[in-house]
Amino acid sequence: QVRLVESGGGLVQAGGSLRLSCATSGLTFRELSMGWFRQAPGKEREFVASIQWTGTSTYAEDSVKGRFTISRDNTKNTVYLQMNNLKPEDTAAYYCAANQYVASNKARDYAYWGQGTQVFVSS
Repeated sequence: QVRLVESGGGLVQAGGSLRLSCATSGLTFRELSMGWFRQAPGKEREFVASIQWTGTSTYAEDSVKGRFTISRDNTKNTVYLQMNNLKPEDTAAYYCAANQYVASNKARDYAYWGQGTQVFVSS
């Protein structure tokens, strides 16, 4: 059974940091490209960052570049999103997604999804 389980969300003040984790099972993690997406209330789900299955290439949405870093640990079957200098507009539910080999900034390209973890950033 394929499972993606996010953790690490919570309430933080503006300027603070959080690290999200997404643990996967049921898939060969080293073959997966991983993505993080977020969805704020009343808005569409949007791309945040992705990392290729090789781990050699990462991509980030412009508004988070320089603040968020995506990484992976193949020994733990886990992908991370380190979020620094958080802003109130980062408040959203954050979802990790997985796809075999192909990294993408489009949600439709990912075959597997987690249930999400909530991030609240207070001003």
